[in-house]
Amino acid sequence: MAEMSTQPQVEVRRSKRRKTTVSAHQEGDRVIVAIPAHLSKVQEREWVAKMLAGLERKQAKRRPSDEGLWARAGELSRRYLGGRAQPTSVRWVTNQNGRWGSCTPAEGSIRLSTRLQGMPQYVLDYVLLHELAHLLCSGHGPQFWALLDPYPHTEKAKGFLDGIAHAQHLNQTHA
Repeated sequence: MAEMSTQPQVEVRRSKRRKTTVSAHQEGDRVIVAIPAHLSKVQEREWVAKMLAGLERKQAKRRPSDEGLWARAGELSRRYLGGRAQPTSVRWVTNQNGRWGSCTPAEGSIRLSTRLQGMPQYVLDYVLLHELAHLLCSGHGPQFWALLDPYPHTEKAKGFLDGIAHAQHLNQTHA
């Protein structure tokens, strides 16, 4: 999901059927603002600004800080890995467009893509737990997956992320 603090691409959709309501939602890296067709350009600009601010507030509630990620990593390590995975840092990064997270076991650092922001908690937890498991076991062999067995949402989260990746691929090839 694109961060709202950088100005997203905005598409305004005017509707003759829409009489009074204005709505906004995110589609990939764009924000779609639906407004009544009769609004003036000045009203359109006011509503776009209002809706972008509202989306940013909404996403900020769903976007833990780096400190929040650190705390969540500790909780997940204790709950599912017996506290054995102890990262030295956990932080959001904007430069991971081809993967959801990464881990450097030698340094103990974990980085999560900002594309995860706003996704369901079980998905974020899965990616964080996946990277924590890499602190204990490199690669993706049976020993690695055994570490993730206690987490009840692994398959569901993997399916969710596969669906997102597939949809993004379709958007890129049909754009």
